[in-house]
Amino acid sequence: MLSTITPLFANFDFFGMDLVNSEDFIKLVLRFSFNFLVTFIIVRVLYYSVAKRKDYLFTYILISTTVFLLCFLLDNVKLQLGFALGLFAIFGIIRYRTDTMPIKEMTYLFIIIGVSVINALANKKISISEIVFTNAAIIAITWILEKVWLLNHESSREIIYEKIDLIVPEKRNELIADLEKRIGQKVSRIQIGKINFLKDTAKINVFFYEKNTVMNSTDRATIQEDDD
Repeated sequence: MLSTITPLFANFDFFGMDLVNSEDFIKLVLRFSFNFLVTFIIVRVLYYSVAKRKDYLFTYILISTTVFLLCFLLDNVKLQLGFALGLFAIFGIIRYRTDTMPIKEMTYLFIIIGVSVINALANKKISISEIVFTNAAIIAITWILEKVWLLNHESSREIIYEKIDLIVPEKRNELIADLEKRIGQKVSRIQIGKINFLKDTAKINVFFYEKNTVMNSTDRATIQEDDD
């Protein structure tokens, strides 16, 4: 039935390729639309509403689109399982030259690639209900983890601290009070790292919870304050 939609081009050959294969084309459009909807929910509704990272929003959507189309089109040349595993190996180890992807962003990348591969390579042996359930389960679990269980994210900042006289245990309360004043957050815990007595500085990892904020939980900033 679908093959009769474009009878004019049904037998038209262009450089050894069919100009239009209506059945495959409609299947591509429907699957692509479904995959894009799932990707949009995961990336834009769940991830971006918390992280507010436009760079990763851009990356996830384009990677999902590329992986889906790559898998769907090359599935016709019977690469299948080995090809899918190769994609996981390639994209799963992506590291940007300027910055290492935080673990949470890497997890979302894995989810996006996995969903795109599933939606592209699902064949007649897999029912539509199984595909819908798989995508819905991924969305539901991600929503529960992001919006319910992990509502309060513990962020951390590495500070180059110059008042090393406050790092002793006896002045811990004064140290925490000074750090809270500087970062504008209620400090939950601190970790004192390397101390440089020549420069009278110390590296301190400051941990704090950001309730109902849009800051990424894996975001780390380095603050260096010079002693005037």
